[in-house]
Amino acid sequence: MRHGVRDGQFIVSIGRTDLRFQSVEIQYCDIANTPSVFAGKNNKSVRETMQHRRYMHLRDELESRFPDQLDSPLGEFLLLLKERGDEFYKRFWNKHGDLEYCRFRIADWPQIESKGLYIYAIEDRVRYVGRCRDSFRKRLNNGYGSISRKNCYIDGQSTTCRLNALVAAHRGEVALFACPIESDDVIVSLEG
Repeated sequence: MRHGVRDGQFIVSIGRTDLRFQSVEIQYCDIANTPSVFAGKNNKSVRETMQHRRYMHLRDELESRFPDQLDSPLGEFLLLLKERGDEFYKRFWNKHGDLEYCRFRIADWPQIESKGLYIYAIEDRVRYVGRCRDSFRKRLNNGYGSISRKNCYIDGQSTTCRLNALVAAHRGEVALFACPIESDDVIVSLEG
């Protein structure tokens, strides 16, 4: 596989096929990065959360170290630990769950409702290739462009956190390219 940028397009050659990825403008929706997104997840208490299979391994330590906090809203409890410098809070996250995020969206673009492949690149270096079989709007705006509280946790979407943090850290340097493709089978075969 070879790639390069020509005439505003990111061209990827796979065998004898050239895929032409169109440049897609990223619009930032906020000025400052969004820290501690996880803190807003207060729909469950610490006690309710530790009943979930992914958090059961934390139960004994939670019960012994924080017996008076078990009925606290989870996000508030974890933010309190973070502010105190108690790194125990990190055991609730996926490996990208406590980074600095931003809100962004793709600008109006004629192919926004299409599906296909997309590339995040920095200085023409591919950082991520993904696929969407729904629409670019849904995947890029609703998925990567806005981190939900749930994404930060062990059972959340680590890739979503990683890519949003990449965009936040390299604001203005990250380029997004998309290649509309109609066939789901072709999308799946080309992504790998």
